[in-house]
Amino acid sequence: MSILERIQADMASAMKSKDADTLSTLRMLKAALMEAKTKKPREATLAPEEEIEVLQRYVKKRRETIDELTRLGRTETLPREEQEIAVTRRYLPQMVGEDELKAMVREAIASTGAASARDMGKVIGAVMAKVKGRAEGGTVSRLVREALGG
Repeated sequence: MSILERIQADMASAMKSKDADTLSTLRMLKAALMEAKTKKPREATLAPEEEIEVLQRYVKKRRETIDELTRLGRTETLPREEQEIAVTRRYLPQMVGEDELKAMVREAIASTGAASARDMGKVIGAVMAKVKGRAEGGTVSRLVREALGG
């Protein structure tokens, strides 16, 4: 069952249980997935990796909104944004723990021969290819920067 199919099934459940907040988020996720699907050639469907990328972009946008609202001191809508992230995470793969991520960063540094902050791009690319959507780019970047002393 694809992520889009799971979202559609969960939308029906949210409608029946009159969960307006979850339903609203699910509608946004479905719209994002359908938009991504329309950008592909006719009759093509989104691959599971593409669906995950769309949902990750959605979470990233929500995080950016939270950061901006916090910066502006407008905290009244933060719970709504956090709730949207929580609903979206139901459809994403289990995230990699920070300890496991640190080990992957050390391994990538060794395999790429990175020695300084100049080599961050190579290391981040190697780690992101390995985690395939199970870690946020910002977290990977921070860990690589710490490991390379940047």
